[in-house]
Amino acid sequence: MICEKCGKRSATVHFTKVIHGKKTEWHMCESCAREKGELERPFEGGFPLHQFFSGMMGFMPAGSSDKLLLQAQTGVQCSCCGLTYAQFGQIGRFGCENCYEAFADCLPALFRRLHGSQKHRGKIPLRTETGVKLKRDITLVREELQRKIAEEAFEEAAALRDRIKQLEKEREAGGAAGEGKR
Repeated sequence: MICEKCGKRSATVHFTKVIHGKKTEWHMCESCAREKGELERPFEGGFPLHQFFSGMMGFMPAGSSDKLLLQAQTGVQCSCCGLTYAQFGQIGRFGCENCYEAFADCLPALFRRLHGSQKHRGKIPLRTETGVKLKRDITLVREELQRKIAEEAFEEAAALRDRIKQLEKEREAGGAAGEGKR
């Protein structure tokens, strides 16, 4: 397809705008789209994505008058590439594969802050039978049971044990029903 504006170059930028229910389409080359002011890339210079992540990690942008919020972690440095944790917070990416080990003590708190947890639980599709959810729930309750036993909270552990038995019965009943559907 040829550019609709200059008629010379290949159209590599395609716009579709809907204003008040009226749909308008343009097919232009990159230079014509840039001239028209339609070729704005908000994540290339217009919006500093690394500053967004720095803020999420508790750092202030470079040049800010505020101090780093994570003072205890600023002295950590990768022995291979020399990247400090403070620099990582400003640029938002590691310098080498050894940075994962160098910053290992700092990452769990970062994951908790960004994701709400440092352990991946995964997602269960809505279309999936309840068996997958029940299996995951049983695993989570068993983990909690082990914690309660370690804390010697035996009454709470007994309640969790009963909950596991109930979930296993539900899973067996659902599994038998699920096999009949096939």
